[in-house]
Amino acid sequence: MTNRTAFITGASRGIGRACALALADAGARVAVAARNTAQLQELAGEIRSLGREAFPVSIDMTSGDSIREALTKTAKDFGPISILVNNAGITKDGLAIRMKRDDWDTVLATNLTGAFLACQLVLQPMMRERWGRIINISSVVGEMGNPGQANYVASKAGLIGLTKALAQEMGSRNITVNAITPGFVETDMTANLSQDLRDKMLEHIPLKRIGKPEDVAAAVRFLASEEAGYITGHVLSVNGGLYM
Repeated sequence: MTNRTAFITGASRGIGRACALALADAGARVAVAARNTAQLQELAGEIRSLGREAFPVSIDMTSGDSIREALTKTAKDFGPISILVNNAGITKDGLAIRMKRDDWDTVLATNLTGAFLACQLVLQPMMRERWGRIINISSVVGEMGNPGQANYVASKAGLIGLTKALAQEMGSRNITVNAITPGFVETDMTANLSQDLRDKMLEHIPLKRIGKPEDVAAAVRFLASEEAGYITGHVLSVNGGLYM
């Protein structure tokens, strides 16, 4: 993927940050997008210190205008986007019976609609180039469900469906579309969980450890590569065996 431009949403920390470093290491020119521009600048500096190219860009995944602006600016100033990693995601947990409509709408808008809009915007240039990689970061809960997360689960399950539909639409253009379903991974999203909850989770993970962002990034790096050119519409589990 040398000199191909990769665009990663939610890149300022956690899985997105690890993906940016992994793709940069593989030779891609990396556009890192998130709301926190200070963290993006720091990440871009780290990537440049490795002798790679980085392009930090602000994005709000709930805003179609912001998504369009970020992707257009990247393509214009940094090069046409060949690899899209839809990683941005938020949670607003609560039991479905009491869930506020706004909490449902915001999570779906960020995690699913935002990812769809980003896909729409990169597909045309990818079709012209007859080469593209779209990798949607879903979640193990999108496959197995999780109480208290109806909005998040629906958004992540939706990403799997979106992945399969786009894979079928785009296969003849040499554009692959795949999803990754991380399990329990050490990120800011899981950092506040109690030790008791962690211990209970580990009981259900055959590999007996919590995943690292780098575990997911390695899968992203593979699916973005030339070697993965005959894989599309696939859901790759990176969950330590939590769900099979």
